[in-house]
Amino acid sequence: MFFASDNWSGAHPAIGAALMREQSGYANAYGTSALDRKIEAKFNDVFEREVAVFFVGTGTAANSLALSSVGRPGGVVFCHKDAHIANDEGGAPEYFTGGGRLATVSGENGRMNPAALRRMIGRFPADFIHHGQPMAVSLTQSTEVGTVYALDEIDAITAEAKAHGLPVHMDGARFANALAALDVTPAEMTWKRGVDILSFGGTKNGCWCAEAIVFMNPDQARDMPFIRKRAAHLFSKTRFISAQFDAYLEGGLWLDLARHSNAMAERMRQAFRAAKTARLAWETATNEVFIILPEEAADAARKAGAQFHNWPTPADQPDLIGEGEALIRCVTSFSTEEQEIDRFVSFL
Repeated sequence: MFFASDNWSGAHPAIGAALMREQSGYANAYGTSALDRKIEAKFNDVFEREVAVFFVGTGTAANSLALSSVGRPGGVVFCHKDAHIANDEGGAPEYFTGGGRLATVSGENGRMNPAALRRMIGRFPADFIHHGQPMAVSLTQSTEVGTVYALDEIDAITAEAKAHGLPVHMDGARFANALAALDVTPAEMTWKRGVDILSFGGTKNGCWCAEAIVFMNPDQARDMPFIRKRAAHLFSKTRFISAQFDAYLEGGLWLDLARHSNAMAERMRQAFRAAKTARLAWETATNEVFIILPEEAADAARKAGAQFHNWPTPADQPDLIGEGEALIRCVTSFSTEEQEIDRFVSFL
């Protein structure tokens, strides 16, 4: 009953097999091997256009270096108040952008409100040096609270960004889960909506250690080779990241894994929609589930071996939980089994 995070899951057997195939022999280093070139071409196919792809080791690196590529003196990045870059990356985006700041935007269910984004951008006139200048807009898909931006909602965010001449970054740590939930193509959820740069996550969805920065327009990536090298994320044996993506993308495995984890989360949601002593805190669409339950039930589940995280009450919903209740987050993964869900529900 491991629901603390999809980061706790292992690697899919196909990923492990791909790594084993690369363990012997020789290949060009620093992203110049035949396998690296093959995966770059695969990403072109996935996004239905020529893109520029840069492998890095962590999601934090992907987000931070993506934003540093559009850095401006006194720059300000606009993101949701619950965004990972604002709350969970230890200041890395500010560090790697050379002091860029994050201006957080309100919005229900983890999604930026377009009108609130417009107002926040308006607080930083581009020609007023004392406030700094707008630099980028970053949205998280899927969001930190398990919801997703619908395509028209992405359109609304990118329209605000483009009206102010700002590039749009998408934090896709759970990119595959969002795609599976919306049942759309990667192109439809990114560049066709006005997204310029994507942090493409694979680690949470069955890879061992595989993240990528994807530029929808390669001309915008001219500085990224130097940015990545300076940040110590140019791996010498990049073929071991490429090997993971080779298996991950082959035959749509990445989407199959995401569909499975989403389905396991839906199984959990269905159980709590019908429960009498516990309830869903809000509806989610991907592999994260937020539950309100009696504290003693949470304690009993933990004693039985369940792993999950208590979650802070959202600032805009101070009365969400009552006396003696707990708000918890559960995350399913590609390796979650139905029996785990059923056993966990039985304790709660």
